[in-house]
Amino acid sequence: MVRRRLSRYRARVRRKLLTAFREERTPRQIAASFALGIFITALPTGGVGIGLFFVFISVWSWISKPAIFAAVIVLNPVVKPAVYLASFQVGALVLGQNRVRSSETTMTESAWAGIQQLLVGNVVLAVALSGLGYVLLLSLTRRYRRRSNQQSIPAPPSDIRGLFRR
Repeated sequence: MVRRRLSRYRARVRRKLLTAFREERTPRQIAASFALGIFITALPTGGVGIGLFFVFISVWSWISKPAIFAAVIVLNPVVKPAVYLASFQVGALVLGQNRVRSSETTMTESAWAGIQQLLVGNVVLAVALSGLGYVLLLSLTRRYRRRSNQQSIPAPPSDIRGLFRR
């Protein structure tokens, strides 16, 4: 059952990315669209991120719709808790320590420290993931297009000598 779900998930991501690769956009535009999608999706927007995608698509004509929405599939609700947990840990590293638990702090102070930790870590993680996503999609797009171009070019005609080689 888990394998089947992973297989369907992988197929959805592949379909969206292949659609993006085939678009009449530059590899940089596709990669930037995906990176923007990863950045927004990684942040704790509470579902507002999808609305932001539609705003970005209407404002900037260079955005690849399939690429930006592929980011939503990649950072789906199953993956999101791991992102938040990692964000909390990264926030603790950036802020210097795990500031949430202390015997001298009130519940409000602990909650505020936890929110700060989560938000700081989430921004750092969103920047890192979007940078990684940009590099990965730029490479994948270029590789896909290079391979597609090579397959569409007919093979050069062989000369007569090639026919008689062993």
